Amino acid sequence: MKVEIHREKKPARSLLWLWSLGLAVGFLVLTVLAGFGHRFGWWSFKTGFSLLRYGFFGAVFTFLLGLAGLYRGPKEGFNRRYFLTLPSLLISLILIMVPLKWLWAAKNLPRIHDITTDMETPPAFVAVLPLRKEAPNSAIYGGKALSEEQKRGYPDLKPGLIPQVGDQAFQTALQAANKMGWDIVEANSSEGRIEATDTTFWFGFKDDIVIRITPQGVSSRIDLRSVSRVGISDVGTNAKRIREYFKTLEKAISFPAA
Repeated sequence: MKVEIHREKKPARSLLWLWSLGLAVGFLVLTVLAGFGHRFGWWSFKTGFSLLRYGFFGAVFTFLLGLAGLYRGPKEGFNRRYFLTLPSLLISLILIMVPLKWLWAAKNLPRIHDITTDMETPPAFVAVLPLRKEAPNSAIYGGKALSEEQKRGYPDLKPGLIPQVGDQAFQTALQAANKMGWDIVEANSSEGRIEATDTTFWFGFKDDIVIRITPQGVSSRIDLRSVSRVGISDVGTNAKRIREYFKTLEKAISFPAA
């Protein structure tokens, strides 16, 4: 005599938290690879941006799926094991917010990628120019139209002034550049010029920087220029880099290298 054991099947809705978690992790991996894939040369940055778009819409779907697993309707109310759904909701929300933050910056900041502290006579690139041969963006400054856009978007950017002169000022400026983690292309003390390249962490975009040190009495004026090699808008990256450099420079003056 056979005894049949009937096991109660779990309704599909009870597994929504598991499906949403799996999708959230999958879209997280896709989003991370979108940038690193370009950095490692697997695909172009345009392909990377397309993958980001897929990750964004996938995250929206996953977030809604997670909400469906969290709230089961008026009759059933909230899932008592709501904590199972929280990881997928959190991951999805992060994947949604990052592109939205970039979109906000692109809409509200000037569509420029060449930022300098001296818009009248911007520091010129010399040693970096051979590295920019294949770059879509020119190293030639865009003139008045560009400066007006920068004034509108980044009115706080101004030259720095340090209480040092000569080789001491140059070494302090170079020390700050090294602490920024930039790849120094040339450090010409006789011309008071430092050129470097910074590589962004995620997509691996190359941005070039030139620092100009000019004597002013018992002090030295520090001018910076930061230019992206690709992209129309830098969504504030170059301006942020300049601000961070001046903060690092201030610390280098306060705590000089031994």
